[in-house]
Amino acid sequence: MKATLDLANMFLENAGKSTNPEIILVLCHETEISLSQAKKIAKTTKDGSMDYWIATTYHGLGDLLDKHNHRNQAEAFREKSKKWG
Repeated sequence: MKATLDLANMFLENAGKSTNPEIILVLCHETEISLSQAKKIAKTTKDGSMDYWIATTYHGLGDLLDKHNHRNQAEAFREKSKKWG
């Protein structure tokens, strides 16, 4: 599962470095897909060891989308962050 979260964070980091709005949205989408895989794994392991990292990545995704004026999506990801952290 750590590899899946690392991948999500790599997408998020690259989205944060990009200046192209389309690339940012694509990388945010890839981040979300990676997070959905991490969530599935976390739910089956049930030990809570990765919940903090999932929450942190969701929060970062929300911050990035908010920065680029996607406020509704940003708020949705912040809510998901609260559920995990």
